Amino acid sequence: MNAISVTSENTDKNTNAVLEINNISKVYSTAAGKVIALRNVSFSVLEGEFVSIVGPSGSGKSTLLNMIGALDKPTRGNVLIDSIDIFNLNGNNIAKIRNKKIGFVFQSFNLINRSSVQKNIELPGIIAGIDSDERKIRALKILKVLGISDKANHKPVNLSGGQQQRVAIGRALMNNPKIILADEPTGNLDTKTGEDIFNLLQNLTQKSHRTVVMITHNEALAKRTDRSIYMKDGEIEKDITH
Repeated sequence: MNAISVTSENTDKNTNAVLEINNISKVYSTAAGKVIALRNVSFSVLEGEFVSIVGPSGSGKSTLLNMIGALDKPTRGNVLIDSIDIFNLNGNNIAKIRNKKIGFVFQSFNLINRSSVQKNIELPGIIAGIDSDERKIRALKILKVLGISDKANHKPVNLSGGQQQRVAIGRALMNNPKIILADEPTGNLDTKTGEDIFNLLQNLTQKSHRTVVMITHNEALAKRTDRSIYMKDGEIEKDITH
């Protein structure tokens, strides 16, 4: 089994870039004319690095995250994951990269309330074609690591916000991805619960070498990540290592 682990004590981080963003631009055509959402954005992220993306609404943060997650294509430039230029692939292979190498965590959780917590976590594994026994083993291990083993058969709607976000993180971990993309993961949570979720994401980078790219408006949390990329008007304003 390709085990899901967030408890390794080896905290050395790989110096190789798992993610490279090269001169990304995104232009949308609207009734009012062309809108430049991103303009020549470039940076790289190392394996096991926790990077926050910070900026006001409309600065290009979510558009950038969509490009990294292969949810939208850039007008110009390229995105490399493990040295693979993902937008040179066909649609099916882009979907495979997205499913196997990237985990998504959203502010609004995006869970399926008609399915159990365990089935929500298993969903990426179903898409990846992992057999049911393997999916169950992985899901139960993830639930244990996240401290919500007793919620496996509950429906997400019956959980607290913090518990739902843990389920969302568990779903993101299902296929053992190298990169976790988190879009305001603490935005809908109270301060204490948000702190717990942030600590969980930080633990993923420090103890199991996950790369986390997190959008946040919370400056205090951003300063606790390894690095903060500040966006303004579709460009990188500054890139600060903490």
